[in-house]
Amino acid sequence: MTSLDIQLLLTALVSVLVLVALIVSRIKMHPLLALLVVSIGVGFATGMEPGSIVKQLSNGAGKTLGAVGVVIALGAMLGKILADAGITEKIAEAILKHASDRMIPWAMTLVAFIVGIPMFFEVGLVVMLPLIFSVARKLESQARFKGSAYVYVGVPVISALAAMHGMVPPHPGPLTAIATLKTTVGPTMLYGFLAAIPAMVLGGPLYGAFIAPRMNTKPDQTLLDQFTITGNADSKQPGIALGILAALLPAILMLVHAVAEMLLPKDSPAMHVASFLGNPLIAMLLGVLFAIVALVLARGGDMEKLREALGQSLKPIASIIMIIAGGGAFQQMLTSAKVGDAIVHLTQQFAFPPLILGWLIAMLLSVSTGSATVGIVGAAGLLAPLAGADPSLNLPLLALSIGCGSLFFNYANHAGFWMVKESFGMTMSEATKTISVVQSIVAVVGLIMVLIFNALLTVQ
Repeated sequence: MTSLDIQLLLTALVSVLVLVALIVSRIKMHPLLALLVVSIGVGFATGMEPGSIVKQLSNGAGKTLGAVGVVIALGAMLGKILADAGITEKIAEAILKHASDRMIPWAMTLVAFIVGIPMFFEVGLVVMLPLIFSVARKLESQARFKGSAYVYVGVPVISALAAMHGMVPPHPGPLTAIATLKTTVGPTMLYGFLAAIPAMVLGGPLYGAFIAPRMNTKPDQTLLDQFTITGNADSKQPGIALGILAALLPAILMLVHAVAEMLLPKDSPAMHVASFLGNPLIAMLLGVLFAIVALVLARGGDMEKLREALGQSLKPIASIIMIIAGGGAFQQMLTSAKVGDAIVHLTQQFAFPPLILGWLIAMLLSVSTGSATVGIVGAAGLLAPLAGADPSLNLPLLALSIGCGSLFFNYANHAGFWMVKESFGMTMSEATKTISVVQSIVAVVGLIMVLIFNALLTVQ
């Protein structure tokens, strides 16, 4: 390691500490302002030119808004339509009717597991928020429930979505590792599913039952009302089956794309169609349009009222989207400052088994740069020569190990952290106790499962 590497690592550490201090101290700076101020500070501290700093800020915020912001907005619209049609309420009532209080987190884990197979973490969460809020609000109304019902119901969803996102193809992280290491999708997917089950159980229902009684988290009332207050019940209310189809249509389109990627040639016409329809933005747009037609127009709904409702649905999430954009700017600044290179140099000082080394490199890169993708690409690229030279190395398990490492300690330089924090109305401490700890549990359990699989296969 060089002195520059040490400087970069210290800069990354100090920047996160300063960010937290600006938000939680007496200054109480708005997270967006704090993220931008700290990002600029990182740029100057690492010797960037002023013009380059501005460019990286714009690129990071714009890239995040393009990838996440529009999808979140469409998700809010879809959630509003489902809530006004009474669909979310019906699903919540069905879950509460058929599951005891103790079984609700397990039911939510199962729903999130299914939704999370094709959906990115942020997309899956925005789709699940209306159901989380509706179930939690009903549960909260029961006097016997102690603590935060929103954490109790939300943590299992976060755990399941995170586990699927980092461990199971066709999510981009596992697919990137598979492509770089030149291994195959089938075994990696099988190992990923097997590892995800204990990871999301420990990080979800079990941890949620432990932490929820110790927290009083409640989302902003405006956002809560948007996803849980329904219109006047009447005979024209749609059936629950049609509502579930409308809610899951984006996930179905993404799943079709995922299956097509595994079965169809890359240049085939059918693959191009599946790729287009399965893009998160297109899938969410089609989901919203289908919900408008099936749940509103087909039942004689008032389009003027619908337009007003959809416009209102964007107001509560405007702040969330902008804070996520600020997180993207911070992430881009750390990445452009070559903090990742310093992490790679640090790991080269130690001798670890390949499966542990892959997890460790991905973890350090993800934590320091705020990008799970950077963690996976960096770790897979660094270990690719070793993977090609060692025939005894189980490459699907190595790909899985790298994916697990990229999940560890999602914090203030990750867009997902801010989405959870702002959606649930959490403080920095509460968000750390939920998404950061949950994803760390999932990452560590995933690594343990990888080592167990490798030991069993070695014995055979």
